[in-house]
Amino acid sequence: MKYVHGYNQRENIRLQDQASTLVDLLHSDTFYEDGSEVLEAGCGVGAQTVTLACNSPDAHITSIDISSSSIVEARERIEKAGYTNVCFKQADIFNLPFEPESFDHIFVCFVLEHLEQPVEALKCLKTFLKVGGTITSIEGDHGSTYFYPDNQDSHKAIQCQVKLQKGAGGNANIGRELYPILDRAGFCVIKVSPRMVYVDSSRPQLVEGFIKNTFTAMIEGVRESSINQGLIDPKTFDDGIRGLSRTTESDGVFCYTFFKAIARRG
Repeated sequence: MKYVHGYNQRENIRLQDQASTLVDLLHSDTFYEDGSEVLEAGCGVGAQTVTLACNSPDAHITSIDISSSSIVEARERIEKAGYTNVCFKQADIFNLPFEPESFDHIFVCFVLEHLEQPVEALKCLKTFLKVGGTITSIEGDHGSTYFYPDNQDSHKAIQCQVKLQKGAGGNANIGRELYPILDRAGFCVIKVSPRMVYVDSSRPQLVEGFIKNTFTAMIEGVRESSINQGLIDPKTFDDGIRGLSRTTESDGVFCYTFFKAIARRG
């Protein structure tokens, strides 16, 4: 898996801002029963792990990631937050070191978008889920982005990130595909709920936390790669970023939709 956003401190901060800003929207219904075994597949730097640990303090969470440096960051974050119900392992989703049917629940957030074979990844994960257990998957969809004032250069800059992710084998528009992907992987009782982030100036926390620190920061992070690969010229990209920043003003509006799916192993 190639992480198109890069492994660096700036990206770590962006992921933390994203997680804290969206916690109510994405996780108001993310709870696991006491004593249950939960696998978080692709924990990254632990941005979502903190919420999992907080919401289900008496569940036992095993968080894995392919990146050893991310595991170190995640472990430090959990220890700093004071949670003791999480253990970490460096592991590959396609080659997990667990016994079949080891977990009551599996949680996968912002991971499938980076995989060349998301259906195969889900099939692999299903092996480790108990019959009747649930899988929760959360993904964004860049095609759901719209804003006021509209700006064509902003759309071009966003498309650079979409193209880069596609070139790396991922899919930045995967949110809309969660139902068919889970269905093809053999899960049942699939329920998908769209979670729209709507931002205007009456919601200053989201203006700062989502438009500036999450979405625009993510697009800004691919500037060099986009220009180097000839996807866009510097002026158009920078004008696009200015267009996104314009939506943070008093008359600006910004919308983006995440999709959360919960399914069962039959």
